[in-house]
Amino acid sequence: MPAAEIQLLREEHAPALLAFERDNRAWFAARVPDRGDAYFAHFDERVRANLDEQAAGVCRFHVLLAPDGAVLGRINLFDLVDGAADLGYRVAERAAGQGLATWAVRAILPLSATRYGLATLRAASRADNAASRAVLARTGFTPTGETRLSGHPGLTYARDLAEFR
Repeated sequence: MPAAEIQLLREEHAPALLAFERDNRAWFAARVPDRGDAYFAHFDERVRANLDEQAAGVCRFHVLLAPDGAVLGRINLFDLVDGAADLGYRVAERAAGQGLATWAVRAILPLSATRYGLATLRAASRADNAASRAVLARTGFTPTGETRLSGHPGLTYARDLAEFR
């Protein structure tokens, strides 16, 4: 497991989070849809909106922090409704291939069940994103179907959280 800590997103994370998103924009865009220029131009507003959603209990945003405070990744829970949520994650290029995503997903599973009261997590991955599909398989997600993600073929997954309650 890499040296990292999961923290719930707070306003003071914004500068390091912006650096993470900017530094890794091209890396991410090769794997997932690009966030677009507006995301970066209005980043502070975006973080405030995320914090508002978090306060309302609709989403839970987390950062993966290195010991020096740099953001190495994100792991987020979206659309918390009726005991279920959608899982999303991304790690910095410099941290890729070191087990950080797998570690973070394994760490978020019990939090999802105990702290957030969830029974099920859902996820999706582009079919051509072998690394993401491997993370989901290693952490107990099972394929549930097919989808399209920004025009690309994708797969959907689910993970029951009963073992963590």
